[in-house]
Amino acid sequence: MPLLTLDQDRLFLESDFGKAVVERERAASAALEQENRKIEAELVAEERALTDARATLTPEDFAAKAAAFDEKVERIRAEQDAKASRLTEGRDKDRKAFLDVAVPVLGQLLSDKKATAILDKNLVILSLSAVDITEEAIARVNVALAEKPAPAP
Repeated sequence: MPLLTLDQDRLFLESDFGKAVVERERAASAALEQENRKIEAELVAEERALTDARATLTPEDFAAKAAAFDEKVERIRAEQDAKASRLTEGRDKDRKAFLDVAVPVLGQLLSDKKATAILDKNLVILSLSAVDITEEAIARVNVALAEKPAPAP
């Protein structure tokens, strides 16, 4: 009984679902990066204003304003880190949803080819291209996922 190989990354990235997920992730990451740059510019300006005001403030007032600014920076950093974590969680959720559909499709391919196993193509040192089922797997997964809605933005 033959062994088959599969490029797991290509299976995901070249499937219709994977392409939609990657595009959504790129857009979300770009939006977060843009938001981070805007926040950074605002904080730099606020810090500069605080530094400029230092000469006109009492040491106590300056210390209080500086502490409040530091707390604000820490809060914003935590909020932005949480947003980045949600992006990662979404990516993991999308991969799981993909695998929930892909694994049965791969099982059917295994059966159809009367093979004993599907190995990751990147872990195989040498094989015939005829045992690579990536293209066929992508086509079948696209069909299986066609009934499901595209990933939500």
